[in-house]
Amino acid sequence: LASMNLLTFYRNGEFQADEYVHATRLWTITLEISVLMAQFPSKEIAQRSYDFRTLGLGYANIGGLLMNMGYGYDGDEGRAMCGALTALMTGVSYATSAEMAGELRAFPGYAKNADHMLRGTRNHKRAAEGAQTGYEGLAVKPVPLDYANCPDQTIVSMAQDAWADALALGETHGYRNAQVSVIAPTGTIGLVM
Repeated sequence: LASMNLLTFYRNGEFQADEYVHATRLWTITLEISVLMAQFPSKEIAQRSYDFRTLGLGYANIGGLLMNMGYGYDGDEGRAMCGALTALMTGVSYATSAEMAGELRAFPGYAKNADHMLRGTRNHKRAAEGAQTGYEGLAVKPVPLDYANCPDQTIVSMAQDAWADALALGETHGYRNAQVSVIAPTGTIGLVM
């Protein structure tokens, strides 16, 4: 697990999206390396970790970031910014995972999950594009990215590009990791930060 402090990317009244993407790529690689170095409480958990190579990249301090930017945590702009940052982080992380799969092979359980993973990636790409329809195999439609209310259109555009890359690279190489991101309750992490 790793949580990036979003407030560290906010300087001079601007969110440093390129630095956020760079950090996301570095942390995805670091977490992938940690799968081999981690200690697990049981053989079964260790085997699952090796078979699926799940990661837990996330962020903390979204509230602090939004307050500094002047947006309400529960306002349209705040929710849209949170969605765009999450879409960007996860899309970049899956694209990085697919790049690693091109060099190191996909995770061992990928072959039997490939159709589902690619369908999920296509659905995420559609959501990042703000689509209301066209989702595959979902009983409940996701909430698409609200790019109209996002105060930073650069992040929206970057998120859309990241999911396009994640899909194209995944179709070619598969993914090194079955899961790349998680947004945990960050009360304790927030206190530390």
